[in-house]
Amino acid sequence: MPLEDELGDILKKARNGQQRSMADVARASGLSEVEVSELERGQSPRSREQVQAVARALGLRTEPLTQVVDGWTPEALPSSVPHVETVFGSIGGYEVKGYVVHDRGEAVVVDTAYNASGMLALLAQRKLRLRAICLTHGHSDHAEGIEAILRAYPVPVYLGPDDFDLLSWRPSPQVLHVPQGGETLPVGGLTIRFMPTPGHTPGGVCYRLEQAGAPICFVGDTLFAGSIGRSNPAGLYETHLESVRKQVLTLAPDTRLFPGHGPATTVREELLHNPFYS
Repeated sequence: MPLEDELGDILKKARNGQQRSMADVARASGLSEVEVSELERGQSPRSREQVQAVARALGLRTEPLTQVVDGWTPEALPSSVPHVETVFGSIGGYEVKGYVVHDRGEAVVVDTAYNASGMLALLAQRKLRLRAICLTHGHSDHAEGIEAILRAYPVPVYLGPDDFDLLSWRPSPQVLHVPQGGETLPVGGLTIRFMPTPGHTPGGVCYRLEQAGAPICFVGDTLFAGSIGRSNPAGLYETHLESVRKQVLTLAPDTRLFPGHGPATTVREELLHNPFYS
């Protein structure tokens, strides 16, 4: 699976997050505004030196950014992961992923993948008893359709409170629950631990699945393989970086990271290859 972000996406996220103009980055990098604009628009860089100059200007790691340009992708993880199934959805042709965590007949949905019908079909096919819906954030591609799932399964919905206003349809206060840091949710014999990670949105949350073997963390749009999500609003950029650097990437190196878009990756891969890690 190709990376979610190419060079231009990464540069734009860093520049917008720092609320800097093209002219600012051009002056700091020694490139022209035209060159910076071309790179953001997806034009192939003219040299490694050009990539390294703009990386330094934006506080990105030069070698990982060059690796992204050269076609790096994370090592493929096994297609079948015990206790986790992926549901794919599409919004305007843009692929999004949600997940069903299940064990001993119990299940938790992590994001809806803009595909509530797909989630419901999987739950019915596996004869699973839904325990909760865990949303990584409130954007529609991750949360749309919760009302359809709740009609079939009246369960708690976990979401950071600063994202409540992002929902196009808000459950009742009795249904919405705030995932406190370190709090856990049992599903069968497994444990899901809540990890608030504001940045992509004010109320972003990651969910760690603690199990025997390689641990898993569902990161939504907090982190992508070789990149991060867009900080929204841009003023959350530094908060976003702190969530990525001090929470997600301090997990055990073998932790598998399952994002909302693009390929899965691991903490070890991102420590080596993510330009935003410092």
